[in-house]
Amino acid sequence: MIDISDVRKIYKMGDQEVRALDGIDVHIGKGELAAIMGPSGSGKSTLLAILGCLDTPTSGSYKLDGLAVEKMTDNQLADVRNKKIGFVFQQFMLLARTSALENVMLPLTYAGISGKERRRRAEEALERVGLKDRMGHRPNELSGGQQQRVAIARALANSPAILLADEPTGALDSKTGADIMALFRRLHDEFEQTVIIVTHDPGIASQTNRTLRIADGIIVGDDWHVNGLSPDSVGEIASH
Repeated sequence: MIDISDVRKIYKMGDQEVRALDGIDVHIGKGELAAIMGPSGSGKSTLLAILGCLDTPTSGSYKLDGLAVEKMTDNQLADVRNKKIGFVFQQFMLLARTSALENVMLPLTYAGISGKERRRRAEEALERVGLKDRMGHRPNELSGGQQQRVAIARALANSPAILLADEPTGALDSKTGADIMALFRRLHDEFEQTVIIVTHDPGIASQTNRTLRIADGIIVGDDWHVNGLSPDSVGEIASH
């Protein structure tokens, strides 16, 4: 699904060069539930921007579902973002004066989906996140956890290949955050959704199946949490 090889991102600041990413290799398969964890300044946000096709690398290769992202024009990147990537942010970014259903329908409008189909997809996405009975409610009539569920439904509405979440529990209390993580796990387990969660919180990362740790623009750790086994080990055991 994601194949990043020797990716570097260099920013010019006057006469200085800032190497935000300095030779990143990341390979994430279809249907994984993974976390990318690192402190502020580690390159986590830059990697997120590249994964989400919001930016392109200075050098190196990024293939998303077989597509060479680093060679795309701005219009092509926008098309990939619209069709292949669902974004969930720390701040819910919902339109205050519109219902949950209308918020979820909005990206489908930009995608040129017909009205009847927009509504069907939005209703289905809200049902998937457990808000079938809250579709007509506005954000101020919903709890923080429910608002984040609306945001997740909005990200799911286009059936993206990847759900990319940036600190999705950062604005929530611990119990609500745990509920949201349980939802991500259910989406992963039941619908084989590829989910990548960017976080600084080890507790959130530990609830995924894999944690990629980044520091100083490079990957410094790749830890698997599936019964303590890597995919290769699982495959070896299954073959015997």
